[in-house]
Amino acid sequence: MKKPTSSQSTKQPQESSQQSDFTQNSQSQISPEIAAAATQIVELTNDLQRTRADFENFRKQVDLQKSQAMNAAKNATVLKFLPLIDDISRAFSVYPEQLQPLEKSFLKTLQSLGLQIITSAPGTEFNPDYHDAVSIDDEEGDTEIITETLRPGYIYDGAVIRAAMVRVGHADKPTNKS
Repeated sequence: MKKPTSSQSTKQPQESSQQSDFTQNSQSQISPEIAAAATQIVELTNDLQRTRADFENFRKQVDLQKSQAMNAAKNATVLKFLPLIDDISRAFSVYPEQLQPLEKSFLKTLQSLGLQIITSAPGTEFNPDYHDAVSIDDEEGDTEIITETLRPGYIYDGAVIRAAMVRVGHADKPTNKS
């Protein structure tokens, strides 16, 4: 092995002391810059996360509004068809024998569309959620029952789209004799 010459041995300590001075100077100069950059990265990351959350909330709100608009359009369409459905139902009651096969198909179609007729046959108990009472007989009784259906009511997709228009009378509640 070669022994370092005196000029070489004196260079190494000088270089290492210069490197340590440079490192100390660099760290003291870079540290505030790095800290500022790190702070800016954190702020930008938080801004990005808030923006993503805002966008996701906006997307959900738009989807909800679309769904509500579609439901409103479907309900409006069904409401426009109800008078035609009433006319067809009256035709079934006037010509029951001739239109019986058509009536079954008609009722299946209404059911497949999610449209149900509200039960309002005479003798059915009056329910203000499903029936509109046009007149009430002055008879005495415990319960209100339907005496006549003037216009059928419909439930569409689980909600009353049009209440049945009925006349209401009173009847005594049947008593259980055991």
